[in-house]
Amino acid sequence: MPRAGRVALVSGGSRGLGAELVSGFLERQYWVATLSRTKTPFITNMLRAGKRRNFHWSAVDGRDHEALRAFVKKVGERLGRIDVLVNNAGIATEGILPIMRTRDIVEAIDVNLTAALVLAQACSRFMLRQGSGCIVNVSSVHAIRGHAGVGVYSATKAALDGLTRSLARELGPRQIRVNSVAPGYFDSDMVSDMPEEQKQRIARRTPLGRFASIDEIANAVHFLTSDQASFITGHILVVDGGITC
Repeated sequence: MPRAGRVALVSGGSRGLGAELVSGFLERQYWVATLSRTKTPFITNMLRAGKRRNFHWSAVDGRDHEALRAFVKKVGERLGRIDVLVNNAGIATEGILPIMRTRDIVEAIDVNLTAALVLAQACSRFMLRQGSGCIVNVSSVHAIRGHAGVGVYSATKAALDGLTRSLARELGPRQIRVNSVAPGYFDSDMVSDMPEEQKQRIARRTPLGRFASIDEIANAVHFLTSDQASFITGHILVVDGGITC
């Protein structure tokens, strides 16, 4: 159901899953703020669509912690509250660990984990004042099952799930819920360059026999931010078509 007057902050809302989440929150009558490094065609269209009244975008590099804090402060002070944070921004770092460059490892940790910590810290301060709120961290099935070549990415996503469980205990007494969504393979930029043979192999290993659509992953996030999930916290919701079962 629409929740008029609520504020949702989505990181990495310029394309893919993030753009789907932004659109979904707007449809649910949220005021939506999002950040990304660059202005994509999706963002340009949103700003031109007459929705500027309840939509805000800023160019922010997730590695710039002070810029992240300033973005949250601007949104929170302007609107008086932050009801939902979705830590969606991330990069898919691939490589065998012994030969990876340190700077690539550090960048993955900064974007996938540290930025989420900074945003959760800044947003939770507004939520604590309100006595309510909801945080959803977008994790991955790679946090659950190991795969060669994605060790750094897997480590950052597993850390997000650890953050989810700990924050659920820290913030629960103030009625702030914290959960993760761990997607399996779905139609996204991260798999667009994957060889067709590999896609078919993954689909055969998936009990449902296919990749997820973006909206199927977004629906899981929207469920966790809805009143239907009002007694769910500290949970890792795996949306993978059964590939990890």
